[in-house]
Amino acid sequence: MKIFNITCCILFVLFAALQYNDPDGIKWIIIYLYPAILCWLAFRNKFYPSAYIIGIIVYLGYAIYKVFDTNGLIDWATKHNAEDIAATMKAEKPWIEETREFFGLAILIVVLIINYVYARRRRKV
Repeated sequence: MKIFNITCCILFVLFAALQYNDPDGIKWIIIYLYPAILCWLAFRNKFYPSAYIIGIIVYLGYAIYKVFDTNGLIDWATKHNAEDIAATMKAEKPWIEETREFFGLAILIVVLIINYVYARRRRKV
């Protein structure tokens, strides 16, 4: 778990740093830094299950919004035939940007769930 958490922490800090030129960069910097901090704390054996739950709920709500939003995941899959979202890093098409944001949230949710489950199991031992 230590390797998992330090790896995730570093990746999320890098993802946050890459948001500096995004039109909604501040929002995404915060979105990525929250789990980065929680992963750093988990790396140091400090677990906060309630913080994981808060992140999971907020990110899940935002991810659901990204599914149904105009140019969101459903539009990408149906109207744009699941166009390659990794072809270029410059998101010139809004459905590509929205879809990438959805998958970014999905990654964050999975990491928070993993840490939550680990923290709960650790508490029971």
